[in-house]
Amino acid sequence: MTHSAKPEATLAKRATAVPLLDIQRQYRTIREEVLAAIERVCSSQQFILGAEVEEFEREIATFIGVPSAVGCASGTDALWLTLVAAGVQPGDGVITTAFSFFASASAMLVDIDPRTFNLDPEKVAARLRSGGSHKIRALLPVHLYGQCADMDALQHLAEEFDLVIIEDAAQTIGAKCRGHQAGSLGIAAAFSFYPTKNLSAFGDAGLAITGDAALGEHMRHLRNHGSSRRYLHEEVGWNCRMDAIQAVVLRVKLKYIDTWNEQRRERAATYERLFAEAGLSRAPTNVDGRSSVTLPQTSEHAHHVFHQYVIRAQRRDELRAFLVQRSIATGIYYPIPLHLQPCFAFLGYGEGDLPEAERASREVLALPMFPELTESEQRWVVEAIADFYS
Repeated sequence: MTHSAKPEATLAKRATAVPLLDIQRQYRTIREEVLAAIERVCSSQQFILGAEVEEFEREIATFIGVPSAVGCASGTDALWLTLVAAGVQPGDGVITTAFSFFASASAMLVDIDPRTFNLDPEKVAARLRSGGSHKIRALLPVHLYGQCADMDALQHLAEEFDLVIIEDAAQTIGAKCRGHQAGSLGIAAAFSFYPTKNLSAFGDAGLAITGDAALGEHMRHLRNHGSSRRYLHEEVGWNCRMDAIQAVVLRVKLKYIDTWNEQRRERAATYERLFAEAGLSRAPTNVDGRSSVTLPQTSEHAHHVFHQYVIRAQRRDELRAFLVQRSIATGIYYPIPLHLQPCFAFLGYGEGDLPEAERASREVLALPMFPELTESEQRWVVEAIADFYS
């Protein structure tokens, strides 16, 4: 099949590219606030932790509705802090999804729900009931693409098997499950503020949060070489402190996150309308591989914040190459599921063991998504996809 029926006329419709993400547009709206905040840090000369980090921790703890927030150097560090503080030891099993970013990986990988791409509670239950050589200590659900996992079902399993739940909420600041904020649904949670996130720093930064004050204090010690005061180290920790410039940038942006998230939801609704107008609609209840395009599905109990707008696409790689010709950027999150990564070969998984994660890795395609994305840009994206499948 070729796609050259009207290349010159179609390509002439749009001379500018559509980026996957354009953080310059956001920066222009808050530039003066951000520069003033950075100048405040430079004038104070207090660059690591300090008052600005403490203020950010208080503000974001209030936003999420938990008593304790611990700023750290990255989302990966936040995961490490939450796992260690929650008592996970070498040799303990932690169940998580095979379809996520590398930082989420642990010893027990389980398949996903094909509708939401999140950890499938039924498969988690089967894994727990099958036994095994590892003592399973925790569940680590990843709230993927901006939508919370099925926390009700996972909480029931945690209670049945006496497990702790640690949320990987790296992509879901402001998302909710049954009205409760992501990050407040387990014993602890980890957030990332990588520059591409909905709430983004000007470099690496992360946050570990908990509803347990003692656990929060433990994480504060761990992030600072296991020290509660200078030159006294009660345990071996790590250097993963948040710097004050990241904190002030995040303080500025936190004021706008609800608005920006709502704009993302509006863009998602626009995509759904444009796909319907183009005759490319979602599969009604499941993902059976017969539709050219399957749109994101939102759980009835979820408040999705669309960190990414991810479709399933037949002949995904061909479509992506076609969109490049139309100057449309896309992303693939994630092209290789964790259980097939070479570094995890020792876990003993093989191709076919987690089929839904494997199929998702062949079909997922992230389309441009950010608050400042225009409807004309979205229309250009959908028209190009419709042209490809025509």
